[in-house]
Amino acid sequence: MAFKDTFEQYDWDTLEREIYAVTEAEVAAVLKKESISLDDFKTLISPAAKPFLEKMAQRSHQLTKKRFGNTIQMYLPMYLSNECQNICTYCGFSMTNKIPRKTLSDAEILKEVAHIKKLGYDHILLVTGEANRTVGVSYIKHAIELIKDHFSNISMEVQPLGQADYELLMEAGLYAVLVYQETYHEATYKVHHPKGKKSNFHYRLDTPDRLGKAGIHKIGLGALFGLEDWRVDSFYTALHLKYLQRTYWKTKYSISFPRLRPHQGDVQPKVEMTDADLVQLICAYRLLDEDVELSMSTRESETFRNNIIKLGITSISAESKTNPGGYTAEPESLEQFEISDERSTGEIKEMIRKQGYEPVFKDWEVFA
Repeated sequence: MAFKDTFEQYDWDTLEREIYAVTEAEVAAVLKKESISLDDFKTLISPAAKPFLEKMAQRSHQLTKKRFGNTIQMYLPMYLSNECQNICTYCGFSMTNKIPRKTLSDAEILKEVAHIKKLGYDHILLVTGEANRTVGVSYIKHAIELIKDHFSNISMEVQPLGQADYELLMEAGLYAVLVYQETYHEATYKVHHPKGKKSNFHYRLDTPDRLGKAGIHKIGLGALFGLEDWRVDSFYTALHLKYLQRTYWKTKYSISFPRLRPHQGDVQPKVEMTDADLVQLICAYRLLDEDVELSMSTRESETFRNNIIKLGITSISAESKTNPGGYTAEPESLEQFEISDERSTGEIKEMIRKQGYEPVFKDWEVFA
């Protein structure tokens, strides 16, 4: 049994018609329920739910406060390399982009770590492109071993790996893995991933299963909004989440909400996702699952991130650099995408506290 079996029971076009056929009366009926099902989630992400956004936001706030209290987890991405063998139309690291490539040495990694630790971070997200010869499993394992004494929590967002690879990295100190399907529409996926290992739609789709079998502590899911209809992609992401929770019930889960941002080799969004749409989706996820972690990156604007703090988000990044060595070692190397919220860690901490929340830099640690 794998998610592919569940995935193939659904049809994209049918789901799209069902979502857009929802009525306001159906939304009102769902919001009277104490427990929200996947079918109810489909109702809450429909256009018909827009007039109920305030009610959804209030309930999302209450559920998040009940489960997570008045805390917001702080984390920071550290890009180790922009070398990549994939062609991805939406990514600055795509191999078709003729730009300087950079992979950090041990000394450069430790220089970045020293700067990040001065900012107060204890949760780190390691990010690379997909280039197995230079930033394969051995490089990633070495990087984790190099920095694990400096952080209580290490996550990564790299190429999909095999179960044995994940087990090896977990032994080295890895806590969580973020792996975004980008889009669950197979034909659209192939358009945006024409070459490289990432072009294998089903291998990527099966990655969370390999993570679950390896016993990883946390799996992060998400779709890249703009490649396809965000409503249908979000339903598939929720379907994936619920399958994983049933199958690998000891693992924790998080959802991220990346929208297309400007980058080298720009591709325009096929479907616009407005700020109100994104708020609606965040609230719908919280109503579906009060335990799932919801994360917001610096892709979003200052105003949006200020306003979303009380509506369901549980973790947030700040002062992010999306290029290898961007904090200290190589500030001019190519970014994966442009960030929007460029405020400092101190400014984000102040913003969070002004809203009655406490920024948390360490809330969990792996003990040997």
